[in-house]
Amino acid sequence: MKIGISLPVRELKGDIEAIKTFATEAEALGFTHLRVPEQVIRADSGPLHEPLTIMAMVAGVTKSIELVPFVILPARQTVLVAKQTATLDNISNGRVRLGVGVGKNPEEYDSLRSDFKTRGVRCEEQIELLKQLWTYNEVNSIGNWDSVKGLSINPLPIQQPIPIWIAASSVPIPRIRRRIGRQSDGWFVLSTPEQFPDIKKDILREAEKAHRDPSDIGTEAGVAVVGPRQAEWKHRVARWRDAGLTYLCLRTLGAGLNPEQHLEAMSIAAKELPSI
Repeated sequence: MKIGISLPVRELKGDIEAIKTFATEAEALGFTHLRVPEQVIRADSGPLHEPLTIMAMVAGVTKSIELVPFVILPARQTVLVAKQTATLDNISNGRVRLGVGVGKNPEEYDSLRSDFKTRGVRCEEQIELLKQLWTYNEVNSIGNWDSVKGLSINPLPIQQPIPIWIAASSVPIPRIRRRIGRQSDGWFVLSTPEQFPDIKKDILREAEKAHRDPSDIGTEAGVAVVGPRQAEWKHRVARWRDAGLTYLCLRTLGAGLNPEQHLEAMSIAAKELPSI
């Protein structure tokens, strides 16, 4: 099980040097990946930098750690996302794993002039187009939302295609389970360990229907190492490992830590992981 950590950009606020330091320290401590969430425009819920942009900065100060930005895909222009992530993959030497979701805030969609009601089916069309744009020197695709006729992005990413992981609700509806099984390289698990086996079974069944190898679909959950559940974090890591998870993301968020305390919490967790 690969263990990464969430980049606590919201709690580090506007301290760009603190974000850089956290990223480089995470890499030095042996964490396999950095995750950062999406927020373009919302009612005030704390500062959160645009994920692809902040990961481009992180790419410049790190060498090996995987970069996992998350985007609300149907609220964005597909071709532009393809270009931005291809650029990020190139400048990071092939270290991108793109998390996508459909979100749940109509106001954000309205502000970005996108249709909230069709976000699910549009996301499915977008995923297929992204894979083509990242792979082929000429793309011809006529969809309900996007049309690309004899065009391509240049340069293509190093990874062809870039891995796409889907985020879902705690107990994803059948449509989302089908989307994960048929289109994604993995999914972010928001359920409990008890709910996980049944959801996974449905997703792998959908993968088989699409003639995919179910073992190609990865899984990643999150565990907080601070805050109300701090005392049980090692137990939770062990439970997820026993459940057969392929990735885990630790979090130092949720306890109102300052930059130095975030670094300390991350360091303590890294030292204790080998004993779990």
